Amino acid sequence: MLEEIDKRPPWDSYFMDIAALVSRRSTCIRRAVGAIIVKDKRILSTGYNGAPSGIAHCIEVGCLREKLKVPSGEKHELCRGIHAEQNAIVQAAFHGVSIRGGTLYCTNLPCSICAKMIINAGIKNIFYQDGYADSMSRQMLQDADVDLIKLNGA
Repeated sequence: MLEEIDKRPPWDSYFMDIAALVSRRSTCIRRAVGAIIVKDKRILSTGYNGAPSGIAHCIEVGCLREKLKVPSGEKHELCRGIHAEQNAIVQAAFHGVSIRGGTLYCTNLPCSICAKMIINAGIKNIFYQDGYADSMSRQMLQDADVDLIKLNGA
């Protein structure tokens, strides 16, 4: 029995594993990203990257960014998808769930657009696995006193 208890993952690994599972719903051709927002060890909202509800997904119609060879982290407006972090924030708002003071677990470091939303939503901590090619994001989050914690191999 004690051995089973020892196999339980730490909370941060547990939540990151769930964010990775959420990423499997992604419809983005270039990168599958998952995000969850947690408060008091309870999941408040989840999100993955893909087109808005009712809009054809990139896996169905192709990727304009891929076609134009737009580098990662640039020209976000040329993407028909919404980022996982944005979806998690929007889903919380849609269902009337306050995420102020929450923690975001995301498979990737948020971009600068997501960082602005995260800051204004009152999220205080971000755990992430992989980086993202957007240098402004990290600086903005630091300036807003949002803690960034990189988890390895969650």
